[in-house]
Amino acid sequence: MASSTLRPEDQDRLDEQDVARRLLDSSAKLSYDPVTEVDWDTPLDKDFHGASPEWSTLYGTAYWSELTDAQRKELTRQEAASVASTGIWFEMILQQMVLRDIYTTDATDPRFQWALTEIADECRHSIMFARGAAKLGAPAYRPRRAVVELGRAFKTLAFGEAAYAAILVAEEVLDVMQRDWMRDERVAPFVRTINNIHVVEESRHMKFARDETRKRLRNAGPLRRQLNAFVIAVASYFIVTSMVNRQVYENAGLDTRRAVTEAGANEHHKSLMRSSCSGLMEFLASARLLTRPALALYKRANLI
Repeated sequence: MASSTLRPEDQDRLDEQDVARRLLDSSAKLSYDPVTEVDWDTPLDKDFHGASPEWSTLYGTAYWSELTDAQRKELTRQEAASVASTGIWFEMILQQMVLRDIYTTDATDPRFQWALTEIADECRHSIMFARGAAKLGAPAYRPRRAVVELGRAFKTLAFGEAAYAAILVAEEVLDVMQRDWMRDERVAPFVRTINNIHVVEESRHMKFARDETRKRLRNAGPLRRQLNAFVIAVASYFIVTSMVNRQVYENAGLDTRRAVTEAGANEHHKSLMRSSCSGLMEFLASARLLTRPALALYKRANLI
């Protein structure tokens, strides 16, 4: 009964703290240590794919039909390593944004403690992705220099809903593809384990990002929504278009120019990306973050 006398903002704060406590409890009960959970010692078995072949950027193209089984498997291994490398790049951005966001907040607040827990998760995930890419026999793929510098600016300047919604975009896209990979027996067992760990732990991060995005937008006016909708769409565009580095084709022994051309026109892959983002786009629409300029960028990135 006492809670009924609270001001709305105080009740909101208590509700948010309750969510953070539940996330902390979930993390304590269901988290993994990749050092012991992933089989790092067994040599790479090249009879396995690195990702579900249907998720390859060349699947369904004329070029794919010409590849040998060994070439297809090597390509998916390189593509999976590239996705992992992009994940590391963005998780480093995410960690810095969250740390900046909680810099002066109350350390006794469960929300502060959950934010640090999320950062700890991301540190472990980045190490896990790095070791996974190395085991797949891939180099350290990086986004283009211009994108790296844009990321540097984004992590420095983005705040509030722009930061948390961009985090959500990156995690939602990875979540859908990794759910397919972790169930696919054609994928290398250690990659499936990595994907399972990431899916389980990121589900908590996505809930937090959705809640934070809604909270930050609670009193936002039209101009703020328009601006942040565009910033989030720009960040999403560069995250998604950086997932598969063009260097993967050369490292898989393919004709890079032809592979890039056919991948860019691959309607199957574009359709997969759009379907993977349906839930995300519903959320962005409900938050009134699908403005015309934002929609144009999402369409260009094949997210809608």
